[in-house]
Amino acid sequence: MLNMPDNNLIVETVELVKRYPMGRQELVALKGVSLRFCRGEFSGVIGPSGSGKTTLLNIIGTLDVPSSGSVRVLGETVERLSPAAAARLRSRHIGFVFQTFNLLPVYTAYENVEFPLLLLGMGAQERRRRVMAALEWVGLADRANSRPAQLSGGECQRVAIARAMVKEPALVLADEPTANLDAENSHHILETMQKLNQELGTTFIFSTHDDKVIGYLRRRIRLVDGRVAADETG
Repeated sequence: MLNMPDNNLIVETVELVKRYPMGRQELVALKGVSLRFCRGEFSGVIGPSGSGKTTLLNIIGTLDVPSSGSVRVLGETVERLSPAAAARLRSRHIGFVFQTFNLLPVYTAYENVEFPLLLLGMGAQERRRRVMAALEWVGLADRANSRPAQLSGGECQRVAIARAMVKEPALVLADEPTANLDAENSHHILETMQKLNQELGTTFIFSTHDDKVIGYLRRRIRLVDGRVAADETG
């Protein structure tokens, strides 16, 4: 059972620091980052390569842990979670969209989207309902039996979005989701994600330096050298 806060707070970071050893020295990727994200936000962490944005998303997604400071995600303190508990939180409540799609090449679109539900042990009938609904959301119900090699880059990314959304997560983390797409496909993907945010109330947090993505965001958090340089809405 998640200890969800009453004020719709989804993510909170407090003085978050992340250090990586580099020989006798260390790289400090995050330097005291304090942020709050609430239910239903469509926001992004923006900045150049090396600014710390992907590191921040990885920690929020429980794929990494902070060196110091604290992170609460969906009522759980990330740095206190065991690896098994972090994996449960990810599998049940967090969706991921990556720039490289990360689809299983031998699986069909349907099977790729179904995979997270198999990990949850969901029954066959409910799995089919959810998978087809997710493919409908992204406009690919007619490509359910196609494998990634038979799909365009934009279609593969839409399958990845369906896979992220199929368990109806509270939070979706999207790391440079349009990096490998042309402008037309990028806008299609972003409109799809915006629609899912509005219809399902899912919180989206992007990591990006793509102006196309930035134009869709309702909140833009700029990281510079591991610190929050600006936090703007509208």
